[in-house]
Amino acid sequence: MDYTATLKYGTETVTLPIRGAASVREIRPTPMREIEDMPAELLHAVGEGVIGTKPLRELVTAGDMVTIVVSDITRSWMRQGDVLTVLGRYLHDELRIAFENIVVLVALGTHRHSTQAELRIIAGEYLYQNCRVIDHDCDAPCVHVGTTGRGTRVEVNPLVVGRKVIVVGGTVHHMMAGFGGGRKNILPGVSSRRTIRENHCRALDPNRAHSDARVGTGLLGDNPIHEDMDEAAAMVDTTFSVNIVVAASGRYSGFFCGALADAWKASCDYQRQCYETWIDEEADIVLVSSGGAPKDMNLYQGCKGMLNAMRAVKPGGELLWLCKCPEGCGAPDYTAWLTPLRGGRLDPALRADFTIGGFIFYLTVENLRKAQCRTLTMIDPDIAAPMGMTACKTVEELLTGVDFTGKKVYVIPYGGSVVPMLRGKD
Repeated sequence: MDYTATLKYGTETVTLPIRGAASVREIRPTPMREIEDMPAELLHAVGEGVIGTKPLRELVTAGDMVTIVVSDITRSWMRQGDVLTVLGRYLHDELRIAFENIVVLVALGTHRHSTQAELRIIAGEYLYQNCRVIDHDCDAPCVHVGTTGRGTRVEVNPLVVGRKVIVVGGTVHHMMAGFGGGRKNILPGVSSRRTIRENHCRALDPNRAHSDARVGTGLLGDNPIHEDMDEAAAMVDTTFSVNIVVAASGRYSGFFCGALADAWKASCDYQRQCYETWIDEEADIVLVSSGGAPKDMNLYQGCKGMLNAMRAVKPGGELLWLCKCPEGCGAPDYTAWLTPLRGGRLDPALRADFTIGGFIFYLTVENLRKAQCRTLTMIDPDIAAPMGMTACKTVEELLTGVDFTGKKVYVIPYGGSVVPMLRGKD
């Protein structure tokens, strides 16, 4: 059969012709409800629709010092600024909390610092103009609040200690923690570099040169990363949480608000229903987009599309991946791991000096071994090749030599979000 795939690439849309395939299936999220009146639904969710705790109005009162912890610009797909505008007006106008008592703390983890323009987008114009909006700095002095059962020393930003803390984040599948959002806005979001490193190094298998099989997309039970994060986040007295689920269209689909753990878990269940899609077998060829901007702003973020798509391709098959990466590889230490990779010592080097960027690099290389990968990208071919993929600059180059004749083909337009689930395996 013949088919034309339409996929996002940065801020553009490109088409890829498929000719003579035995079958073509688009793997998309299950259609979600889309919220028509966002302010009304959000206010209901922080009020009568609250999960696992009291309504926000009974937990925060005039005179309280409030810290709103919010995800950084790489999560701008959830338009957190719109949510914070409604939340900020509610805190100030309804609950009478003074602007000078409200701080918006951007949960950067180890990501780069935000520009002023990005802070304006993250917080929304209303809070940006009226309140203090600052980045978390993982290398600045932090407060020690405890040690987890696995031995992680938990050090967090002083602004989440001794204040009313409201966590705002988006719930998505995550390659290490199972799901993002919730407790992840505390660790790694507002934790020290040491705390983040001690938590994230548990992603490596303790007995072999491989990632830990318990760590991965959608995995929560017995996941040492998630369980350690969960325990660490409980050491911060989080007053309230707002968990956002966004439909593939980009519109809001659900707000799950209340107790940090309970509300977040409800959002994970909803996310599973929409974004986990079952397949009966792996395909010969998979075409995938990481989802366009901002999900493919750099390789560090955009690799999620490839990691999800690899779940749907046969060993030795072909993966055609669209990931523009106008910011290059992203995390400063990401490409530094090319040196130990080329020297055949990536695993021991990462164990000796674990970094998050290093692990994402490690996981990318590990997954690229499964199939032949060609990617439409701005990444330098000399960087891509040692990792196990061929960087292409044009669609024509991407499709050169690809033969769809008689092949089973999957097309995944939103690879950064959709998680193929193989029957009999997952």
